[in-house]
Amino acid sequence: MSDDERAELTRMTVRGESDVFRLRGKGRQVAAAVGLDGQDQIRVATALSDVGRELVRQSAASTAVFTLRLGRVPALVVDLGWAGSVTADGPGWHTARMLLHAVDVVERADGGTVALVRNLPAAVLPPSRETLDGLRRDLGGSTEGNALDELRAQNQELLETLEDLERKRQELVRANDELEETNQGVLALYKELSDELEQTNKGVVALYAELDEKTTQLREAAEARTRFWSNISHELRTPVNSVVGLTRLLAVPGADPLTEEQRRQVDLINDSGTTLLALVNELLDTAKAESGSMRPKPAPVDLAYMFVQLRGALRPLIRSGEVEFVVDDLPPLAPLVTDGTMLVRILRNLLSNGLKFTERGEVRLSVVEDDEHVRFVVADTGIGIPPEQHHRVFEEFHQVPNRLQAGAAGTGLGLPYARRLSGILGGDLTLTSTPGEGTTVVLRLPLGAVDDLPLTAVGTTLLVDGDDERRARLKAEVLTLADDVVEAEDGRAALGVVTGHRPDLIFIDADAPLVNGGEVLSVLRRDPALARIPVVVVCADDPGGMELTASTLGAALLRRSLISPESVRQAIKEAHVSVRRTVPR
Repeated sequence: MSDDERAELTRMTVRGESDVFRLRGKGRQVAAAVGLDGQDQIRVATALSDVGRELVRQSAASTAVFTLRLGRVPALVVDLGWAGSVTADGPGWHTARMLLHAVDVVERADGGTVALVRNLPAAVLPPSRETLDGLRRDLGGSTEGNALDELRAQNQELLETLEDLERKRQELVRANDELEETNQGVLALYKELSDELEQTNKGVVALYAELDEKTTQLREAAEARTRFWSNISHELRTPVNSVVGLTRLLAVPGADPLTEEQRRQVDLINDSGTTLLALVNELLDTAKAESGSMRPKPAPVDLAYMFVQLRGALRPLIRSGEVEFVVDDLPPLAPLVTDGTMLVRILRNLLSNGLKFTERGEVRLSVVEDDEHVRFVVADTGIGIPPEQHHRVFEEFHQVPNRLQAGAAGTGLGLPYARRLSGILGGDLTLTSTPGEGTTVVLRLPLGAVDDLPLTAVGTTLLVDGDDERRARLKAEVLTLADDVVEAEDGRAALGVVTGHRPDLIFIDADAPLVNGGEVLSVLRRDPALARIPVVVVCADDPGGMELTASTLGAALLRRSLISPESVRQAIKEAHVSVRRTVPR
């Protein structure tokens, strides 16, 4: 069934005023027959009456055809057709447009039509074909009427409308009364809540004042403790250093001979003094970290060299031949820019803890790159830490009770100090452990970037370029950073300069005469005394093979067309990072 399919119900002719009365009655009758409610019946009847009266006023005889539109949106449609010229405007037409869902006027030279549409409610089902036949029979009779009948009908409709309006007014009054009661309740609740909130605010203000006072007291106490630690550490360090130094002098070969008992006592004094000195140093470092006076000094870190140092320094802590200290090979990593001294202290604390509490198995250090971070993983197969102690291992001076504690020197400051340092470096420290299986501690640090490096004066800088104009332009930018600038017109002269007086930084043009930039860079990297000089190769916008050469030999590239204060600074930073990453110590 298409949306345009229609079923005709009845039709009638409208020629005069009396026919308008009949049209109104027929409209109400048909609207009731197709299922429209009383209000919609009045709307249809009124619209038909007003439009019919407009046509009669303009002396246009018309035929009204009542049809039922079937399909997705069923509707009652009344088509009024007329011959001649009609103006489809005026009060009657406006009334119809307000009361009905659609008023579609089609005007032609010899006449016109108007389709008056009122949709059926969604709950009303369209009649079946058998029902339609019955409707046609019921509606086929004529609808007689006169002005008096029409007036009575309109009065009845008006009364029904007034009754409906009164009923809705009463409902509105009841709703207003209920709303008024609700508003009074809301106002009372609002006042009650406002009073409670005011009391709460007073309490909060008092609490904030108390918290501020307690915060001030805690800050003052923390500062006093930090000052105490710092002062005591400084006061103790000098005499303890003296004790340790004197005991070592007594035990060195060539000193006055000591009896076995004296030597044992001197060794005992030395061990105790060394332990006390370590405690004093840890206290001082912890005090600095707590006070916020420790500031990281970021620089490119040579992890391979750092791990060699750690392996040598911590090997004496291995308990027995049943424990292996393993440092995994470094994977390919982006340059790590951080405070190398702080990083060494963190790893030394973590590794020494693992070696102290591992009787057999291994202590392993590995590194993994994680997006823009690097993770240092220290895993051991030691005695482990009970779950109830996990939250306490980072408390200062707390030591986990265990059977190996007596033989392991320590103060309980290592892990708290390591966590503080990791926070200063912008990272975090996490620990997982299972008793009898071992402990894993993960240090996670940001990789950092070349832009994080502070750039101060770069010392003596050598500029190598055969073009005087280009060299002068570069010199003007470098002079703001370098303590001294030395110039050379070709690569051979540059090699003579560096062998006579080692510069702190070299800018060399890729196309330098006699010996080009790539060749000079290769010579520098083969000489142990010159290999770690940072080098910036100045090249064309298309560096070609020079890009690979610079990357392999640890140099930075600077495009000639992009020379500026910012690009020169960036190139110097990249040169320092590249040489430290590429050239071993």
